This record gives sequence, C-alpha cells and structure tokens, in this order.
Amino acid sequence: MTSPTPWQRTARGAMLLDDAGRLSPTIFAEMSALAASTGAVNLGQGFPDEDPPEAVLTAARDALAGGLNQYPPGRGMPTLLEAVAEHQSRFYGIDLDPEREILVTAGATEALAATVLALVDAGDEVVTLEPFYDAYGAVIGLAGGRHRTVPLRGPDFRVDPLELRAAFSPRTRLVIVNDPHNPTGTLLDDETRRAVVALAHEFDAIIVTDEVYEHLVFDDVPHVPISTLPGAAERTLTISSGGKTFNATGWKIGWLSGPAELVSQVMSVKQFLTFVNGSVFQPAIAAGLRLPRDHFDRLAGDLEHKRDLLAGGLSTAGFEVSPSQGSYFVVADAAPLGFDDAASFCRALPGIAGVVGVPVSAFCHPALADEYSSLVRFAFCKRVEVIDEATRRLAALRL
Repeated sequence: MTSPTPWQRTARGAMLLDDAGRLSPTIFAEMSALAASTGAVNLGQGFPDEDPPEAVLTAARDALAGGLNQYPPGRGMPTLLEAVAEHQSRFYGIDLDPEREILVTAGATEALAATVLALVDAGDEVVTLEPFYDAYGAVIGLAGGRHRTVPLRGPDFRVDPLELRAAFSPRTRLVIVNDPHNPTGTLLDDETRRAVVALAHEFDAIIVTDEVYEHLVFDDVPHVPISTLPGAAERTLTISSGGKTFNATGWKIGWLSGPAELVSQVMSVKQFLTFVNGSVFQPAIAAGLRLPRDHFDRLAGDLEHKRDLLAGGLSTAGFEVSPSQGSYFVVADAAPLGFDDAASFCRALPGIAGVVGVPVSAFCHPALADEYSSLVRFAFCKRVEVIDEATRRLAALRL
C-alpha cells in the first residue's frame, strides 16, 4: 500500500476523505450552497452580513488611494505590528516587541497552518479540543502529525481533567486551544486553562491559542488569554485576527504573537506560503484595533442581544439550547423535536423551515460525532431582522 499523499492527509485530517477515497466538500460549502439554492436563511456559516466600522473602511480607502498597493514588509506593516502590541497591552497587560514578537498573516488560518507546519514533524502529536475547527485536523494531517483530542462534554461543554491528561504523551508537540470555542460557544474555565499550562510544561509542549473571538464574549465574563497565566508566556503562541472583530472576514488579516524565537520559526514557513498579503487592509485593521474600548463593548453587547434573540427563537421552536458564552454560535439539540440525526436534519431543514444550520457532528471524529449526533450549530452574527425572520420560520417546527 502506498503512503497517503499530502492532499490525502489534509483531506482526511479535515474528515473530507472517506475510507474508499471519496472526497467530499466541506459542510460549510454544502450548507451555504443549499441556502443559496433554496432561498433559506443561512445561519450555517459564521460570517457577518454588515460592513466594518466606518473608521476602518475609511482607513482602507485612504490606504488604497495613498499608494499602499505593493508588497508590505514580510513581518507586517509597522502600523499594524504596533497596533497589535498596543492592543495586547491595553486589554490584557501583555508587553510585546512589535519588531520581534508579532507576525502578520493571511488570517488566523494561515497563522495556524504556518505554526503547525513549522513545529510539527511526522509522528508528532497535536492535542485539540473536540469538536474542533476543521482546519486544525487538515493542517495536522498535512504535517504528518497525529491528532489527539479532548472531548467537550455535557450541555455546557466542559473538559474532564482526566481526559485532558490522557491526551498528552511524550510525543505531544503542540496543544491548540480555541477559546472562545467554535462551534460550541463555550469559554474555558480557569481550572482547565491552568491544567493546559501545567501539562505543557510537564510534556514540554508548545501552547497555540486561537483567540479570533476574543472580543465576542458575553454576560460580563472577561476573555483571559492563556499567555497571561504564570509560566505560560514563554511557551505560548497567541493567534487572532481582525475578521470577526471588525466584520471583515474577507480581508484575511490575522496575526500571531509570542516568544521571538518561536515567531521567527513560524515566519520561516509563512514567508513561503502567502509571502505577504493585504497591504491596504493592514492599516485599516490597525485603525480598528485602536478604536476606543466602548466600541468593543458595544460589539459584544450587540452580539449578546442577537444571541438571546436566536436562542429564544430556538427554544420556542422546541430545541434544547446550550449556553453560549462567546463566539458567533449557539448549539441547539434537535432531539426534542424528534430528530436524532442532525446531519440529515440540517439537509432537510431548508425545506421544512427555510433555515440552514450546521451539524456539530461535522466538527467531530466518528466516535464523538455519534455522541453529538442531534446537535446543530446556528450562527447569530447576522442583522437583527435576519434573525427575526429565521426565528419566525423556525416556529413552523412546532406546528
């Protein structure tokens, strides 16, 4: 038997390649196409339907008209590097050298890919939470790594400390922590954060945090970067982006920060992926990061209101709704409505109610997919009138 090729490892890691070698589209592509073909309200894919703040748009227009249309510096434009450093200091008390400890990337996805490709060799193990964003499995597979997962269990999606410890071994190279978490909307508790740091020290692993939803947290609960915990900063790479915070997912401006040596190692790979990107969008995201704190508070408050609207509509329709503490997403159980297979339910839902969601099982390996088989992820990062229409349509499920 021949060894799998890189594309096969990637597709299999993202759970898009079955044992017979058949390649499937991502669940996001499938559900978005279904929404387009049926006219259903698309609450499946996590992108907003509103533009960035005017100050951010103005900065992009100024950059476009001001001649910033060629290659930016490899590490990123100084204004964005400095803005990221200022942001981390202002919100979290983290001090960074913008010239050595920050790297601009083509979104958080490239930051994740470059990090895994830089630091993971064949046979190395990478620990993530499960359900997991499919890109994690894809790049771990591409690197030839072994994906070990820690299930999030119960209606509030919590980590069992014994299962967390069992996922680590002498081969553990990275632990990727998505907090706030996609798709469940949960925030890690302090005990779990501390346990991740302790295990990373014990097994000499590097912590990689995916914090793209860092400003989308609710109910007055603050976001706590793992790198602020004692003993964490020297072995943590923190990843974020401007897409979710500033309604600019198509601009693909992300960044990572951490110890200068680790950042340089990641840059050695990143420079041969996209090289550079987004020259006119980098100063625009920098302007966004420098907006007053009340902008970020309003953003979280607006999304919290939309979460409550959608969660209430789902409950009224008969779903059992799990709490969402952050991100764009809320998870609802379709079992009370008589649907135990969320994948089939989501394919039928546009015809039944004119709404699209995504089965949580699409974010899981087969064993956990069975456990979560009736759960559906819905996105509330839409205009209020869109959410109102979706909840009106979902009410048909009760008839």
